[in-house]
Amino acid sequence: MTAIDRTSAQTGAPVASFDPAKATETPEFAELLRVLSERQAEFEQLRHIPRDVIALMKKARIFRSSTPARFGGDAMAPHHFLKMVDKIGTVDGSAAWVAAFGSANTYTAALPLAAQEIMYATGPDQVFAGGLHPVQQAERVNGGWNVSGRWKFASGCMGADWIGVGILGQRENAGPNDAPMVMMAVAPAAEVEIIETWDVSGMQGTGSHDTTVSNKFYPDLWICERGAPGVIDEPLYRYPAMAYQAQVHAACNLGLARAAIEHAKSVSGAKKINIGFSRLCERSYFLSGIAECEAKLRSARAFFYEAAEAAWDSILKGDPVSLEQTTLMRLSATNAAQVGAEVVQLAWRLAGMGVIAKTNPMQRYMRDAMVVTQHSAVTDLTIEQAGQVLLGLEPPRAFP
Repeated sequence: MTAIDRTSAQTGAPVASFDPAKATETPEFAELLRVLSERQAEFEQLRHIPRDVIALMKKARIFRSSTPARFGGDAMAPHHFLKMVDKIGTVDGSAAWVAAFGSANTYTAALPLAAQEIMYATGPDQVFAGGLHPVQQAERVNGGWNVSGRWKFASGCMGADWIGVGILGQRENAGPNDAPMVMMAVAPAAEVEIIETWDVSGMQGTGSHDTTVSNKFYPDLWICERGAPGVIDEPLYRYPAMAYQAQVHAACNLGLARAAIEHAKSVSGAKKINIGFSRLCERSYFLSGIAECEAKLRSARAFFYEAAEAAWDSILKGDPVSLEQTTLMRLSATNAAQVGAEVVQLAWRLAGMGVIAKTNPMQRYMRDAMVVTQHSAVTDLTIEQAGQVLLGLEPPRAFP
């Protein structure tokens, strides 16, 4: 994608040119990384990323990356945004996970246009969080739905402007044997209660708490099908939304793997602990291990970004993203998440006894990377399902 040079949807004033391919090279992005590096311990203690840091993410264009261009957003090519998440992951895993939800406005792009006009009335930098599971039954009423329930894993909800919850509905003209439709009901964050339940070993700073509402009315204006295409005719909203969500999670582990490699390298020339022992950089297993880490990570990254760019190229040519392309996006995301975790573990073993200290950064890399692999979008089941598609068998329901 070329540089963006447009007029503000709010003021009509010219907006400075911005090149998405250089999103990680801006002064605002550099400042964000500096602050993240300084405040890692605070994020873990708070169990969320505080709003002043969310504001820095907004300045770095994280949360306008998937806002429609018609509302002043960047509607950025996913492979450029993924590199932003990847880079943040080299500094802090929790911050990368929260930043990853800068992609979540591709979900809200399926809302009616009138709802989006309200959402972006104050500007393009809107933070959406969604704890959509377990999906709850809702009561259909005149003009909308009455919703009650409790949902888990609303990552980033403490800094969100809008929060979505998952409900079940039925498509129009659906038959008696048709499966219900998973829908998303969206409201301002202030209208949704957050229950602080996030007490975990990894990704501690993501604030992935529970959310709840009781007998809340959601007008039809604020209801859409989860993962449905956007109603705005811009390239980003023809990109497969569910595959994109898998990719943003996986990108966290690419960043964490790079951080782990660099930490292992940084201690390789340390002084000998015991007389008669060589330094790490003088040991053959360490040299081979570092090379193996590098090869694994670079291979996983190449497949990952190749799949994302291929899908985007198809969209720009006016072609739909094919089933095979979407499958490769899902497969490459799972591979990136799992290989990233493998690299962190290998770098951990290589780096010596110092990694056992609670203050050692390898502690966070290891805990955070393992959390990523537990996400349903990047588990072993995805690999099995991808195999079915690649063999020409019937795709499993809801895949890819």
